[in-house]
Amino acid sequence: MTASAVEATERPAHRDPNVLRWLGAYTASMIGDSIYFMALAWAAARTGSASGTGLVLAAGSIPRALLMLGGGVLADRLGPRRVVISSDAVRAVLVLVLAATLVLTAPTVGVLVVVALLFGAVDALFLPAVGALPPRISTPGQLARIQGLRALAARGSSIIGAPMGGVAVATGGPSLAFAAAGVLFALSLPLLLSLRIRPLPEPEASGEASDAEKTPNAWNDLVGGLRYIRRHSLLGPLMLVIALSELGFVGPLNLGLILLSEQRGWGAAGMGWIVAGFAGGAAGSALLLAVRGRVPRAGLVMCLMALVGAVGIASLPQVPAVAHAAAIAAFVGLTAGLAGALCGALVQTAADPAYLGRVTSVSTFFTYAIAPLSYPATGAAVALWGTGPVFVVSAAVCAAGGAMGLALTALRRAELPR
Repeated sequence: MTASAVEATERPAHRDPNVLRWLGAYTASMIGDSIYFMALAWAAARTGSASGTGLVLAAGSIPRALLMLGGGVLADRLGPRRVVISSDAVRAVLVLVLAATLVLTAPTVGVLVVVALLFGAVDALFLPAVGALPPRISTPGQLARIQGLRALAARGSSIIGAPMGGVAVATGGPSLAFAAAGVLFALSLPLLLSLRIRPLPEPEASGEASDAEKTPNAWNDLVGGLRYIRRHSLLGPLMLVIALSELGFVGPLNLGLILLSEQRGWGAAGMGWIVAGFAGGAAGSALLLAVRGRVPRAGLVMCLMALVGAVGIASLPQVPAVAHAAAIAAFVGLTAGLAGALCGALVQTAADPAYLGRVTSVSTFFTYAIAPLSYPATGAAVALWGTGPVFVVSAAVCAAGGAMGLALTALRRAELPR
């Protein structure tokens, strides 16, 4: 082994220039995302049509749902860095063209819907590829730390991006905000181009990876990836845990909290404190993992955190004051954030690299396509039974994921590489 290889093996992720370049590119893209969505919402609102605004904001989710799994196939076929670079380049051009268009003319619903559809389609390619990059830029023992760094970047991007978007809209309208987002997408490109990509290891002896290499078309690749997940002793259960956790978590923590704040008279300010508490807890868990680098008995800890976090979700509508709700939200953010980061690290270390794009696309599909379907059900259930029972049911769904993980030996005993 050469000296440079030894150094790469021993260097922690937060001191690895290669990882830091990836982290900088990812952070720039995430801040650009936040500004883009802020600008899109304001541009849609300026059309003067409430129904049109809703259509614009919902349009991007359609291609994400339809193309997400295909994005994983593309990441495995072309390599995740190539797909991420292409995606950020297309997003930069798309929003910069929109910014220039809005300087010359007022926004229309039709133009904004087209942009949202195109952006959502590119997102469907970007998300699986960016999730498949970490194993190609560092060693397996650093993947948990990278997940922590990634979560920190995502939380920080939301905190920075939304105010930046608001200031840009207030200063120069949506066109300036779109221009800022486009510049940030473009800034990620030189960092991504400078990444050193680790070669894929040889296919596993089981023959699964070699079969995947031989598939003649994208459809066979997709079917092969789904079959690989189903047959894998760890990845199959992990996907079920992700699905249950997202279905139980997304509705009450997004729509449910808004309805709870309205019912209690806490208002937007109270809602802001609760969301801030959750974000602070999630950032704390990300920082813990980024600093520590590895959690022993990761599968067991992940499942236990899911169960404990479910108790916090069920108790949120039972507290009378905003301060108490914010404290519980911080606890939920801490436990859910740690469980989610460990789950991501286990997925990346367990999956054969040749399948990682497809595996990531499945887990991302549950988050961005399936879980949002719980919004209408959450709203209807709150209208019928109130927030308390709905939060309890949602907590039970999350707890079912943790309990299922504890019941499965492969997941309960799963470990991260040393």
